[in-house]
Amino acid sequence: MESEQTLSIIKPDGVRRNLIGAILKRFEENGLILTAMKMTSLSKSQAEGFYAVHRERPFFASLTDYMSSGPIVVSVLDGYNAISKNRELMGATNPQDAAEGTIRKDFAESLEANTVHGSDAPETAREEIGFFFPGWELIGSKRS
Repeated sequence: MESEQTLSIIKPDGVRRNLIGAILKRFEENGLILTAMKMTSLSKSQAEGFYAVHRERPFFASLTDYMSSGPIVVSVLDGYNAISKNRELMGATNPQDAAEGTIRKDFAESLEANTVHGSDAPETAREEIGFFFPGWELIGSKRS
């Protein structure tokens, strides 16, 4: 079985509340390897580009306002079934529906400020990783 990559974002509420280490630790403790990571900020225009798939949804403006409201930490996670493993660790989008012990259940402030984002499929992961990381910034999962 081959490993796969997924994008993870610690959203502005998670960065503001100093949850970066606690969240990254959960990924690593569950077999996901960080192969790229950086702290950055999105302009409103960049947030609109990243979330373009939601452009017609009623929450689009508030989502892009929120995602451009402060720094975020973006990372590439690598591992077997990385996409599904990350989504399991994050929990349901609505923290009220998230299982006990998931990131969103433990840390989210609200449906919008739900602390983390993760890719939902291999195609999405490739697009999202490419949005934040040029290929030369990525390293393989095998570390010396």
